[in-house]
Amino acid sequence: MASQGHYAQEIDVVSAVTCDNSSVVRCKRFAIKRSGAAEDLSVDDDFIGLGELPETFPSDPPEPLPVFLMEPEEAYIVKNKPVNLYCKATPATQIYFKCNSEWVHQKEHTVEERVDENSGLVVREASIEITRQQVEELFGPEDFWCQCVAWSSAGTTKSRKAHVRIAYLRKTFDQEPLGKEVSLEQEVLLQCRPPEGIPVAEVEWLKNEEIIDPAEDRNFYITIDHNLIIKQARLSDTANYTCVAKNIVAKRRSTTATVIVFVNGGWSTWTEWSVCNSRCGRGYQKRTRSCTNPAPLNGGAICEGQGIQKLACNPLCPVDGLWTEWSKWSTCGTECTHWRRRECNAPAPKNGGKDCEGMVLQSKNCTDGLCMQSSFYQKSSEAKDMIDLENSLAPSTDDVALYVGIVIAVIMCLVISVVVALFIYRKNHRDFDSDIIDSSALNGGFQPVSIKTARKADLLTAPPDLTSAAAMYRGPVYALHDVADKIPMTNSPLLDPLPNLKIKVYNSSGLVTPQDDLGGEFSSKLSPKLQHCLMDNGENTLGRRTQTQTLMRARDPSCTALGSFSSQGGHLIVPNSGVSLLIPAGAIPQGRVYEMYVTVQRKDNLRPVVDDGQTVLSPVVSCGPPGALLTRPVIITMHHCAVCDGQQDWLIQLKSQSPQNKWEDVVVVGEENFTTPCYIQMDDEACHILTETLGTYCLVGQTLSAATTKRLKLAIFGPVTCPAMEYHIRVYCLDDNQDALKEVLQMEKQMGGKLLDEPKTLNFSDSTHNLRLSIHDVPHTLWKSKLLAKYQELSFQQVWSGSQRNLHCCFTLERFSSSTLDLNCKICVRQVEGEGQIFQLDTTLSEDSQSIDTSLLDPASNITTLVGPNAFRIPVSIRQKLCGSLDAPQTRGNDWRMLAHKLNLDRYLNYFATKSSPTGVILDLWEAQHFPDGNLSRLAQVLEEMGRHDSLVPAAGEH
Repeated sequence: MASQGHYAQEIDVVSAVTCDNSSVVRCKRFAIKRSGAAEDLSVDDDFIGLGELPETFPSDPPEPLPVFLMEPEEAYIVKNKPVNLYCKATPATQIYFKCNSEWVHQKEHTVEERVDENSGLVVREASIEITRQQVEELFGPEDFWCQCVAWSSAGTTKSRKAHVRIAYLRKTFDQEPLGKEVSLEQEVLLQCRPPEGIPVAEVEWLKNEEIIDPAEDRNFYITIDHNLIIKQARLSDTANYTCVAKNIVAKRRSTTATVIVFVNGGWSTWTEWSVCNSRCGRGYQKRTRSCTNPAPLNGGAICEGQGIQKLACNPLCPVDGLWTEWSKWSTCGTECTHWRRRECNAPAPKNGGKDCEGMVLQSKNCTDGLCMQSSFYQKSSEAKDMIDLENSLAPSTDDVALYVGIVIAVIMCLVISVVVALFIYRKNHRDFDSDIIDSSALNGGFQPVSIKTARKADLLTAPPDLTSAAAMYRGPVYALHDVADKIPMTNSPLLDPLPNLKIKVYNSSGLVTPQDDLGGEFSSKLSPKLQHCLMDNGENTLGRRTQTQTLMRARDPSCTALGSFSSQGGHLIVPNSGVSLLIPAGAIPQGRVYEMYVTVQRKDNLRPVVDDGQTVLSPVVSCGPPGALLTRPVIITMHHCAVCDGQQDWLIQLKSQSPQNKWEDVVVVGEENFTTPCYIQMDDEACHILTETLGTYCLVGQTLSAATTKRLKLAIFGPVTCPAMEYHIRVYCLDDNQDALKEVLQMEKQMGGKLLDEPKTLNFSDSTHNLRLSIHDVPHTLWKSKLLAKYQELSFQQVWSGSQRNLHCCFTLERFSSSTLDLNCKICVRQVEGEGQIFQLDTTLSEDSQSIDTSLLDPASNITTLVGPNAFRIPVSIRQKLCGSLDAPQTRGNDWRMLAHKLNLDRYLNYFATKSSPTGVILDLWEAQHFPDGNLSRLAQVLEEMGRHDSLVPAAGEH
């Protein structure tokens, strides 16, 4: 009945058209056309008198659809003041408002009409008034809205919806800034969450009642969530700060937060040591410093330690020299004299004391005057020195012996060196002239044979006797020289074509050790020719199964899924990683069974190396077996961290790893053509790769503008228990994909860590600015931070490239008492000049506290393999019916192309057109997108919108 009422109202509006004489025919046709019931409308008498009229008039061209020159705008009712909505359209014979799907009465409209001087078309302008009562009387989930509708003879045009809301602003702030005392150059964070309001309140900050403009003072930064950050606190930043929220209704002020920037005192440099205060004997000397570098300010801590240092000193007293007693007289000489001497060493002069005064030598006549010469003289100190110098220049017997010993030692060293060199030369010559007992050791255990093409077929069927060969050889294997009948060792990879073998190998101690599963190690030493020979004869199910098992033994089971699949297909899921492999029914040839796997490569050296401006957007995912024959595309699903709001900001490439471990470009998203082997469907958080080639893949993004953004996942961990006085907080900055977080959770569990707060997402832009991490509001009476700097930073390239996994910073806090068990603080992580996140930590240092959630850590708790029809949401019968119905082109266009359009999978339809069943590939992609909870009701609704509702309606009850 409601729809009939609306229909009647619409007819009333149309019948209200007023026609002047020049446009009477046009208005008549318009009224009949818009009513939708021309046969029921009675023609006005004015038209009857005109008789039969021609179908068209040459001077009267058809009118275009109305175009809005003005559309109604969003409006807010402040207190009880009504609002007016306006709209203007041309050409328009009628213009009316519809509010909440109901027509507004004609009497409530104010309509103005004029003719545009340039175009000659009729311009109509309408306005209505909306009161607070009308808005409050509306009940329902949707806000009050109005829409303008304009008519012309060509049809109708609707304006956009304009919502009318009652404006308000609550009085209480959700969070007010808190005052704090900070040290000089420390980063300051003041938080503010404005009151709830409509429209949303704008926020500004006041510093001592003056508006803060970050453009003028670059030391201030206001985040998108209205927090104020002082990058490096200055003395001038000591002030009162107020958060102000305002909208069209009111203006609210938060409580004032006082920020005091204090300066801790610092010592000046020490002065030089003073002179000892005692010239002789025990005394002291001192040096001083002052607490003026800088002086404590605004309650800053005074300097710790002493301002004066004293050092004991004991300057030596001077000692004057004194003579010893005279020696006895010498015998009488040829000159009729004899001598005696004395020394100045009783004591000798020291510490600046005076030298002895007087003669050192004394002589006199010893013949009682019989000789003519008798004198007393003094031998000078210079003559004595000359005598000593002559004595020192004369070579001694000890010096000669020393020189002889050195010469003999050098000769002995030369002789020993020659003997050693000769011994080494003869030993090497003997080794190269001899051969090992069993030459089969050179080829990994085969008897010396000549590998020829004619014998390739017998190589696997008749393996050599490896045990006999191994039993004769002891020691390591070395390829000493090339021999034509031996298989050279190489490092080229081989996918284990041999079955599991058990041989005996002697180790260095002579003990026999059984070696299992030589496929991986042994094949890596075989030559490429032999590998090719073995692969040609190993393409059977057993060989592939052995190959896959060998490859998978080295994988981490928590990031790997493995299963056996036939032509019925199935699904491999790596638990809690966002990575899966969908094998559609019919992808594996009929009658074959493949051992298939999908794994996430977590080693940094397996990730592609990126250039400047590039970033790794997804985990590295391998699936196999490589080289397997597929008859239709499989779908690899993995998470990515690109923010794709603007596709023009990214150039995303799919890369694959070649057998030589080189990364090669496969396709650029959006540039697929008939020659590209893959198709990529990009969703908000995941990408789906359709390919018939199994291998190793990864997404790499190239930035095209500074607005390009990728998502980071931030996670904070701390120890479960903390017996030590130090407490370590680890902040991880990861690419936002499930496997990266899962890996960190597993690692932290092994380290005894726990999540301190829920992980948060941060948009990181290509602005070349670093990622800054800082800790705030640490209770200084209980804890102290051991971070010397004010904050930590991760370089832009480290974060943006995505080549380094588990990127993190660590904050170390030390508690003053072991009885302190609670920690409350904040950690701010933000990109400089960009977005940020704040973590509120409230943790307890006890074993009873809740540890990290282990649901993401246990792979056995989740299904990893689904085989056959149970792996798919759409039943086989319904799928066959859909493919048979939609694959064939329809004249109405409601075939597989419309299905792709309705499911938003129509970016490159030519890819589906090249497949034998386009509908089947589209449904496969839908299955991968909506695993595990695909909504069949939504799919049925899409088919009903296409006019093909009969194709899937039974599916909901059948599945």
